[in-house]
Amino acid sequence: MKLLRYGPKGQEKPGVLDADGVIRDLGGMMDDITGDTFTGGDLERLAAMDFEDLPEVEGNPRIGPCIGNVGKFICIGLNYSDHAAEAGQTPPDEPIVFMKATTAINGPDDDVEIPRTSQKTDWEVELGFVIGKRAKYVGVAEALDYVAGYCTINDVSERSFQSERSGQWTKGKSHDTFGPIGPWLVTADEVPDPQVLDLWLDVDGQRKQTGNTATMIFDVATIISHLSQFMTLEPGDVVSTGTPPGVGMGHKPEPVYLKVGQTVTLGVDGLGTQTQKMVQA
Repeated sequence: MKLLRYGPKGQEKPGVLDADGVIRDLGGMMDDITGDTFTGGDLERLAAMDFEDLPEVEGNPRIGPCIGNVGKFICIGLNYSDHAAEAGQTPPDEPIVFMKATTAINGPDDDVEIPRTSQKTDWEVELGFVIGKRAKYVGVAEALDYVAGYCTINDVSERSFQSERSGQWTKGKSHDTFGPIGPWLVTADEVPDPQVLDLWLDVDGQRKQTGNTATMIFDVATIISHLSQFMTLEPGDVVSTGTPPGVGMGHKPEPVYLKVGQTVTLGVDGLGTQTQKMVQA
């Protein structure tokens, strides 16, 4: 299933995409798509339904983040060996973990703000996943059983805030709008192997990133197991798994960063695309 949320920011309603690409309203079944959706039997009820029996959503509504009420937004850094190389970093021995503020969460096609004083706002297409049940001290072998679904994420980053200011990466990752998620949350049953997915990103129609999740240093199962040794993962938590090469920071001979008025388009195989215009904060 391709679950989604549509409507004005802060007033999103739950929906599902049918086989013809039509949005169907789930408001008669649930108030929203959150972590509770995965623990109360809603997915099982949906899987047994004929979506054509659900009301069709008219027009072209705004698509919001595909999951609401996110408790944690966790990211993995330098998780593609070729991206680590372009960043001038040694591939890590274990996952690099940092947090992105939940206030950064944005709709997949909403404008992205370039922060005031920013000089180095950058792009990062990533595979994301959403936790479907509580995970604590989980082994790698069973880790994928804890995934509710997968989604496209743009881990927008301000590199000078991230690396040239004191402290950790979080303040370079957490500006409002720096976390577009969606358009869909594709349930795990439709993604039998998350390590075979193509990723891509364009800036103003020019291809910047091309990659495949097969080249991740730490796969999704390893990431879940690793995180669960340090914190309890709750239903609805979002994890972004790192980016392939081609970010602006690694552009040769000189880095290239985003400017007001530019458009970024990105996608992950089978998980939908995003389009964002850069605006001034």
